[in-house]
Amino acid sequence: MIEHIIRFNLHNKLLVFLFVAIMSGFGVYALMNIPIGAVPDITNNQVQVITTSCNLAS
Repeated sequence: MIEHIIRFNLHNKLLVFLFVAIMSGFGVYALMNIPIGAVPDITNNQVQVITTSCNLAS
């Protein structure tokens, strides 16, 4: 199986080169358009809870 793949690649060098070039182009395009921030938000998550109680003075 591996010998068949190697033989195919050696006989079709242009086809393999074009496939690699196209896949590399898609990779560069995806890398340039990936929506990530440069610095992640590392602040602590805080939740503020406001309640009322009848037994405590206001």
